[in-house]
Amino acid sequence: MLAPQPKQWIMDIAPYVPGRATTDDGRKVAKLSSNENPLGTSPAAREAFRSAADSLERYPDASGAIVREAIAAKYGLDPARVIYGNGSDEILHLAAGAFAGAGDEVIFVRYGFAVYEIAARRVGAVPVVAPDKDYATDVDAILSLVTDRTRIVYIANPNNPTGTFASREEIARLHAGLPGNVLLVLDGAYAEYLDADEDDGALVLASAAPNVLVTRTFSKIYGLAAERIGWGYASAEIVHALHRIRLPFNITIAGQQAAVAALHDEAFVAHSKAHNAKWRAWFAEQVASLGNAGVRAVPSKANFLLVLFEGALTAERAYKGLMDAGYITRWLPGQKLGHGLRISIGTEEEMLGMTEALRGLVAEAR
Repeated sequence: MLAPQPKQWIMDIAPYVPGRATTDDGRKVAKLSSNENPLGTSPAAREAFRSAADSLERYPDASGAIVREAIAAKYGLDPARVIYGNGSDEILHLAAGAFAGAGDEVIFVRYGFAVYEIAARRVGAVPVVAPDKDYATDVDAILSLVTDRTRIVYIANPNNPTGTFASREEIARLHAGLPGNVLLVLDGAYAEYLDADEDDGALVLASAAPNVLVTRTFSKIYGLAAERIGWGYASAEIVHALHRIRLPFNITIAGQQAAVAALHDEAFVAHSKAHNAKWRAWFAEQVASLGNAGVRAVPSKANFLLVLFEGALTAERAYKGLMDAGYITRWLPGQKLGHGLRISIGTEEEMLGMTEALRGLVAEAR
């Protein structure tokens, strides 16, 4: 019997697997698998979200005007060049949908965000994986792979799932080396965790260059992951193209109001950033103190650490042992990181308990 057949390039996609929230036996435990804000959400954002309950019968403003204007005011941008999405994931997909197609090439780094490959394959483009430099972005490796079929280069900075960071100079060098017809997508989902002197210049580039798209999200430091709100900034021409295939009404009324309130609550963001910096540094020191156990952490600028297991204790055993102890982390064999766990920075209590459990697992494996 005949039946509709999906395109082969669709069937070649490995579906995105999110961080787990429950254990194998169904327990809800400390979730350190999805890089969420352990301090929750800004009280002001939460109240703004609640205030939208009286508008459930209304479609949201399809132009996202209040969000665009708030973002533009905060960063000194042109609101007409701000695009919004159902998380920054939607904007990453829009970029591929508008600027790549069957037979085109899309470059991203090894150990990069899984959505880049999905976005490329979804439109029939060919994923091209650039080698890393000790888990970090290698600009020269990327540039060496550019051909006349290259249409997009995706870079997360800081990178997910490694936490590594490419400097402003390296990002500028990458952009300078790309042909003008190649779109450089700079994914800044974790940019708010950077110190002021660590700005990679992405928004400056996007303001001036016709081939740069910057994406950001409210899911991480702002604690609005449930509402799925992302945004991007690029030239008017790029934004106009993305709008042609953007889903209508893609961010809710409640989400828009919460996002604006979250942007204005700078005290909550500062508190979240300080908490992350303190406990990320502490956890990195604890991993380093394990000595010659074959466990090390990749230096991170995000709200997580990638911990590598290169000795007697395997990442799989650590993943299962931590789960048994009440802590879910992210094991990523599907991204060729079967020897590592991405561990989100949690609350003080979670970090202390998880680290104690990890020490016990290391001791057992010696």
